[in-house]
Amino acid sequence: MKLSGKVAIMGGGSWATAIAKIVVSNTGHINWYMRRDDRIEDFKRLGHNPAYLTGVKFDLKTITFYSNINDVVRDSDVLIFAIPSPYVKAHLKKLKTRLKDKIIISAIKGIVPDENLIVSDYFIKFYNVSPEQIAVIAGPCHAEEVALERLSYLTIGCPDVEVAKGISQLLSNNYIKTSLSDDVIGIEYGSVLKNVYAIAAGICGGLKYGDNFQAVLISNAIQEMNRFLSTVHPIQRSVYDSVYLGDLLVTAYSNFSRNRTFGVMIGKGYSVKSAQIEMEMIAEGYYGTKCIKDINKHYHVNMPILDAVYNILYERISPAIEIKLLTDSFR
Repeated sequence: MKLSGKVAIMGGGSWATAIAKIVVSNTGHINWYMRRDDRIEDFKRLGHNPAYLTGVKFDLKTITFYSNINDVVRDSDVLIFAIPSPYVKAHLKKLKTRLKDKIIISAIKGIVPDENLIVSDYFIKFYNVSPEQIAVIAGPCHAEEVALERLSYLTIGCPDVEVAKGISQLLSNNYIKTSLSDDVIGIEYGSVLKNVYAIAAGICGGLKYGDNFQAVLISNAIQEMNRFLSTVHPIQRSVYDSVYLGDLLVTAYSNFSRNRTFGVMIGKGYSVKSAQIEMEMIAEGYYGTKCIKDINKHYHVNMPILDAVYNILYERISPAIEIKLLTDSFR
């Protein structure tokens, strides 16, 4: 199945820019929603995103820009959301145009704060979108490497296999390989958890724990993820697939990982606020930590790594003390 109609990129960050590069090469045209008019004007003047992945050049004739969310939704049939999860509600609260007949693709690796809902559930609950019209894309894909056209793998999660195949055509090229899954819930929760564990890896790095310990940390992290996913959405899955383990590994180890970078700063003694200010980018795992902690009050899954990160970020427990306690629970 080939997806028909116009495709919109929703968001102006690095992942949105990388996705735009992929999609426009396959479709020849995209609609692109960015909140700020000044960013759009700079983009038109420079021929690239002025703030993110500035080395990626675009043919401006292939893009129609929008700063009004209602206009871009009205003019598009497929909406790829790549907005940081803490800002999803703020963008969508301006929306008056119906989403019911649109194909929604979430590239958001986070939970909608306050609601404690994964993005697909948020669209289903508040915007009356059918689950069959919602897909998620995830996997070990840093925007920076996609921009450099380094071989990367994406998994498309959707309950409708024909829609998933259409999205695969939209996103596949010579440096992006895709696979299909129906585990939308598991993929979304896994994408949140890998950010939390990347923060843990960064904290340990900031505390000068070495590679040996990092390997043990990530081994325990994938077990913890498996326990949570198996409890929240108990279906047949392998957490060793690239969309789970692969995404965890790249986020925990890569220098491109903003969550790991955030964790390193916390481990070195930065406060949460000072680390956020210095980074000037969103570390989704900070918000995801609290959301999963709240959600787990219902499920009571044993999650010592999540608990340790929560205690450091939200209870202001010393990273050195909390990680020392965590090491005693590992094997």
